[in-house]
Amino acid sequence: MTAHYDALETREPAAREADLFARLPGVLRSAMSAPAYAERLKGTDPASVTSRTALAGLPVLRKSELPALHQASRPFGGFVAGAPGSFARLFTSPGPIFEPEGTHADPWRGARALFAAGFRPGDIVLNTFSYHLTPGGFIFDASARALGCAVIPAGPGNTEQQFELIEAYRPVGYSGTPDFLKILLDAAVTAGRDVSSIKRALVSGAAFPPSLQAEIKARGIDAYQAFGTADLGLIAFETAGRDGMVVNEDLIMEIVKPGTGDPVAPGDVGEIVVTSLDPHHPWIRLALGDLTTALPGPGKCGRTNTRINGWMGRADQTTKVKGMFVRPEQVAEIGKRHPALGRLRLVVTRQGEADAMTLKAEAGTSGDALREEIAASLRAVTKLGGSVELVSPGALPNDGKVIADER
Repeated sequence: MTAHYDALETREPAAREADLFARLPGVLRSAMSAPAYAERLKGTDPASVTSRTALAGLPVLRKSELPALHQASRPFGGFVAGAPGSFARLFTSPGPIFEPEGTHADPWRGARALFAAGFRPGDIVLNTFSYHLTPGGFIFDASARALGCAVIPAGPGNTEQQFELIEAYRPVGYSGTPDFLKILLDAAVTAGRDVSSIKRALVSGAAFPPSLQAEIKARGIDAYQAFGTADLGLIAFETAGRDGMVVNEDLIMEIVKPGTGDPVAPGDVGEIVVTSLDPHHPWIRLALGDLTTALPGPGKCGRTNTRINGWMGRADQTTKVKGMFVRPEQVAEIGKRHPALGRLRLVVTRQGEADAMTLKAEAGTSGDALREEIAASLRAVTKLGGSVELVSPGALPNDGKVIADER
């Protein structure tokens, strides 16, 4: 049994980086043939975007913007040059956000994730992600079939009928949420049904805490996690190394300061931004609103792509103070006005019967003058008054949180 899906997974990181950025200008040209990208990237010379520094100069497209953009210019907000009929399937996700599926093999890039979880050609997979209008079921269905597996398109629910299929087809693999896997196993015990053929699982879409991981393992199932979205498919996945998630091939991942497009310092928590290299439906710097951090060095599994810590919370920490929205972008703007500061955290509390803000700022120096300067910036940027607390460098946690609502 081979340990890796193909040689791309174990190439030198520098070779991967060179390949991705050699292909990026062509993808940018394809993207700019769509009206929305043409407007956003106006003045960009695709041939010049051949490095991470150059890519970081392009604007970020926030996933939170997509519902309004899609509503204004249906179905894809002007970000797709091809006609809807040029795709294989057409979906919707809450928002609504409209997503197309490509016509090529493994359009959601999930075969690698299944392979890393131990799935192999000829396996039978029980796929319990939903097939109704949203892409979840088809993401894992198409990925399993690209790997050479047969798929039972079960969807969630209706456990009694699923038991019939499991006992007839004896699937070795499961794909779905970890919650439904537990529901299925518990219901099988209660009903006296045999689901013992399931030996491995790829789970996503919900939290998989250590307690549930231990329970699933104790029941004889080797389960791995994957991180993905309805827009991009599988972005990163767990491997046998069990040391974080490996970023998928054919994607450029950046980790940026929440509310900005600026890369974080190595090891810092930030927001995931992804550029995909599918010329039919490219994404250029799509900010997902999810937090993570990159892990140092290659993983124990031998794959050489970047490893991340998995999902670490939401980057969109927007809150309302005294009837006005305060956003992470505003905290980032204060940081730009005072570049000598380290991490910033805006803490929102209640004092008496009123909202109150305190901006905690890492600073190498202290004094009333600096506090007053920062407080003036806080008021200018947010249009709200607040106090400033200077703390020593490294005192604030490295968790990506820039607004802490403690009310």
